[in-house]
Amino acid sequence: MAVQFQGQRSDYYSYRGPSALRELEYVVVEADRGQDVGCVAKAVDADHHSCEGGCDHAHHGPVVPPAKRVLRRAAPVDVQRRLTLNAEETELRRRIRELVRQHGLRMKVSEAEWQWDRNKLTVYFTADKRVDFRALVKEMARTFKTRIELRQIGVRDEAKRLGGLGRCGRELCCRLWLPQVEPVTLQLAKDQGLSLNPAQISGACGRLMSCLHYEHEFYLQAKKRFPKVGRTIRTELGEEVVMGWDIFRDTVALRDEAGEVRTVSLDSVRRQPASARPGADRPGRSVRGRSGDRQRPSPRDHSHD
Repeated sequence: MAVQFQGQRSDYYSYRGPSALRELEYVVVEADRGQDVGCVAKAVDADHHSCEGGCDHAHHGPVVPPAKRVLRRAAPVDVQRRLTLNAEETELRRRIRELVRQHGLRMKVSEAEWQWDRNKLTVYFTADKRVDFRALVKEMARTFKTRIELRQIGVRDEAKRLGGLGRCGRELCCRLWLPQVEPVTLQLAKDQGLSLNPAQISGACGRLMSCLHYEHEFYLQAKKRFPKVGRTIRTELGEEVVMGWDIFRDTVALRDEAGEVRTVSLDSVRRQPASARPGADRPGRSVRGRSGDRQRPSPRDHSHD
């Protein structure tokens, strides 16, 4: 079963208790040198559940139970202790940030998380470069009397842990539902004809928005129906240059030799006579006669005189 912890962190555990666990139940699980408390995100019976290729797209047999176990259901006192630790973490972050400033380290502390049994304190941070925090760890261990783990994360992972609102006004996809954040490149914005201004296509983390992936395939397929931007085509008005197109209205913007720009429908471009279509009557290109038979161009077509 999948168990979720603070900051959208989750892991898989096996359970062999007398009664089945339900989603949203708090449980005590095995943790690093101790125990932790989390919430059941998804409960699955491994004996009757098969992986249909979703794990590694190769395995099609019964799911192997994870090595880590759910120890028991969490009692009310266990949940209360977890909530108390959460309430203390605001002051905890403040103290850790003060220690970072004293050591002069160029790192940003995003979050600090106690393990439920207080046997470990995990600090998540972001940094542009590699940070030597060995002296900081020693002082933190003396201050908090526990095992310290500093974990560097990327800005996308930081946004997923902290949450927030996107440009659309809704909660961040990486926080709300996106299971895995995939790399986003500037080519996605170019293919969709979006502004390349980083301020307009970047999310709360300062990186390109993950939602650029959602409609990308649609744009790639739609672009195949349109002539390329910058291409010169022959129309009933003469040679015109394709300035752009609107895939939602199925229109094409054309500019003639005089610099006048007009907008026509894609169907009107497709309905051009053969003599007006781009590439028609090119040297070396075969054409069809009225009978439909393929005809080869005459040697005169290849003359360079």
